[in-house]
Amino acid sequence: MILRRTFVSLACFILVVIVGSLAGCFGKYWTHSDNDTAVGEEHEVDMPAQDAFVMTQDVLRGQGVLFETKRDYKIITMWKPADKSEGVFANLVGNVAQYHYEIDVVPEGSRRSKIIANVRTENVPTEEIDNYKPSRKLNLFNDFDQLAAKLPPPPVTPGSGGVNFAILPGEDLAALSKRVTGNPDNWPQIAKDNGLKSVNDTAGLQSVWIANSLVPKTAPPKSPPQPATP
Repeated sequence: MILRRTFVSLACFILVVIVGSLAGCFGKYWTHSDNDTAVGEEHEVDMPAQDAFVMTQDVLRGQGVLFETKRDYKIITMWKPADKSEGVFANLVGNVAQYHYEIDVVPEGSRRSKIIANVRTENVPTEEIDNYKPSRKLNLFNDFDQLAAKLPPPPVTPGSGGVNFAILPGEDLAALSKRVTGNPDNWPQIAKDNGLKSVNDTAGLQSVWIANSLVPKTAPPKSPPQPATP
């Protein structure tokens, strides 16, 4: 009888220890269950948004990252498990540590854009989230710049038949057109030739290409009068 009571007490003790351990494990994972956090970084590039959008995809493919594209130059990568394993109990309760990236390419004019990359994590401790930033985990921006240097986008202006004219401080396309061509109404054609959208779309530009056909030809200097022969 005493032996039986001892066995029951020992069994109860072991059960309490096991339940306590399981509670601690589950408690740990449930503690992280609300850890849905996004951390963002930005990178400005000297190219149109469409080109930056395509090149960002090339960078991700080169790294073997799976993703899907959305409207308005948006890219979302697939969820990936975090570096640390949470164990079998995390899988049972669905609290697996994972992360993915949400990338937006924002136009900033016809020749400039900004890449905004947010890392979204689930069940990753707050102190470890910085390890998954795009600049660290993906090396996204550095790889982008290296690829852009090797494969620059095609020029938006013709290669011949015109001249690049410097833009003066505070000068818009109409003022430039009047100064160079003599007619401010030529600015729409200048904008079209340079892939610009409006008369004020000159941010970040140092010069603008203008076709020779728009530039008035200067008359050749007149020869000095010859003295009359006696």
